[in-house]
Amino acid sequence: MGSTELAADLFRATQTEEKLRRENIQGKDKANLTHRQVGAKVRLTIKELGGTMPEDLPSVESIKKLKPKKPREIK
Repeated sequence: MGSTELAADLFRATQTEEKLRRENIQGKDKANLTHRQVGAKVRLTIKELGGTMPEDLPSVESIKKLKPKKPREIK
């Protein structure tokens, strides 16, 4: 997941958490519904702004596949 997708996901998560707390939403079903509603609004905003939808973002290379860089020498 790249930085754009991470940022959108963090925004969705924080807004969902705030809505659950602010509106005192209780119960798993209601919390799941709120999660889906906030996610849909975030996606709509991305689309309205002309952004790239998360599923259309390019995949990033797995961190496990990245070659370790040599540590810098301290001089």
